[in-house]
Amino acid sequence: MSAVSDDAPDVRSSRRSFLRALALTGLAGGGIGAAMVEDVLPGGPRLRRALGLTGPDGAVPAVAAGPVQNLQLRSAARGRAVQLIVMSPPGAEKSASLPVCVALHGRGAGARTMVELGLPQFLAAAVTAGAAPFRIVAVDGGDATYWHGRTPGDDPLAMLLDELPGRLGAQGLPAPTAALGISMGGSGALRYARALHGKLDAVAVLSPALFRSWADARTVDGFRDEADWREHEPLLHPDGPLAARLGVWCGTEDPFCPAARGLADRASEAHFPRGAHTDGFWRRVLPEAMAFLGGRVPDAP
Repeated sequence: MSAVSDDAPDVRSSRRSFLRALALTGLAGGGIGAAMVEDVLPGGPRLRRALGLTGPDGAVPAVAAGPVQNLQLRSAARGRAVQLIVMSPPGAEKSASLPVCVALHGRGAGARTMVELGLPQFLAAAVTAGAAPFRIVAVDGGDATYWHGRTPGDDPLAMLLDELPGRLGAQGLPAPTAALGISMGGSGALRYARALHGKLDAVAVLSPALFRSWADARTVDGFRDEADWREHEPLLHPDGPLAARLGVWCGTEDPFCPAARGLADRASEAHFPRGAHTDGFWRRVLPEAMAFLGGRVPDAP
C-alpha cells in the first residue's frame, strides 16, 4: 500500500506571510487568497511560486564525503565517450562488494551535476544515520534525450542496459540494483526500471518529468513524435513492473506534481510537500530518498 504524505513545514507561518502579501495587492478580499493557497481554487501552486511559499531550501550535509572516482565510458550506443562518476561511502574499500545505484540527471545537466548537488555528502550522511552502504554511479545521458533514443545514433537507455554493466564490471563493481532520478532523470529511471522488467530493488524519483498528454510532452522537444512519446511515457504503461520498491518525491508547486501524483498508487512511499522544481527542494528531500534507497539497518535487540 502506498504511503502518501502532504507534509508542509511551518504552514501557519507561510500562510501569514501569504495573506500579508495578498493584503498589499488587494487580492485577499472574500477569502479568495486563502482558498488559493490551500488549493481550493485553481492557481494556488502558481501563486505560491510567485510569492515564494514553496518551503525551505535543503542544504548539503556538513559531513566528509567518501571517495569520488571519475571514469569514462566509451559508448557505442551514444556515439561518444561519456563521463561516469562513482561515489562511494566513507570507509568503503575499492574492492568492497557494495550494491550500486545509478543516478540519472535532469535536462541540461550531466554526471558532474549530481556531484555538485551534493550526492557524495548525502550518501555519507545516510550511511552514518543507519542506511546500508551502497555506491552511486552517475553517467552522462545527454541534454534533452529524456533517457531514450530521441535522436538516431544516441540512445542513453541502451547505454544503461547494454554497456554500463560491463564498464562497471571492469572496475570490479556489480550491475546496478537501484536507480535515482531527478526531473528528466526521474522519468528516465522509470523507463530504465520498466526495461529491466521490475528487477531493480528500489527506484527513487524526485520531481519526475512526466507528461499526461502529447500536447504537454511536445513542448519539451524530448520525443521524436507522438508515437515515440506513447512508447516511452511511464504514465501510459501502468501495468508493467517497475521495482520491488518505488519512492516518489515532488513539490506541490512543481508543474510536474499533478502527473507525479499518478505514480502514488504504485509507490511504496509517495511524498508531496510544499516545494518547487529546484535544487533547494531536491536537497531538502534527498536525505529521505537516500534512506529509502539504502534501507535502514535494524535496531539491535
